[in-house]
Amino acid sequence: MTFLQRQRLRFVARNVVCRGGEIDLVMSEPDGALVFVEVRARAQSRYGGAAASVAWRKQQRIVRAAQHFLSAHDGAMPACRFDVIAFERGRLLWLRDAFRADDCAGDC
Repeated sequence: MTFLQRQRLRFVARNVVCRGGEIDLVMSEPDGALVFVEVRARAQSRYGGAAASVAWRKQQRIVRAAQHFLSAHDGAMPACRFDVIAFERGRLLWLRDAFRADDCAGDC
């Protein structure tokens, strides 16, 4: 989270859970856009590593939790994006806009 705050993102929520989904972090851009962040770590890079572990089914769960989170907001819907923070081989990898809700093909 500290890394994201250094990138000018503001903390909103952590561990947002709903039936069928979870979001690790919800952050906010200076312009008010919400950033839903999945944090992944893998000790080994087998099977594609940490970033690759956020596959279609995991994306569905994240989007479902984001929809639940947004349903609690009154008024206009803010712009949103889905980022992934992956720790691979001792390095932090920030994948901005890693996937989109419409990538779930309506199943979310």
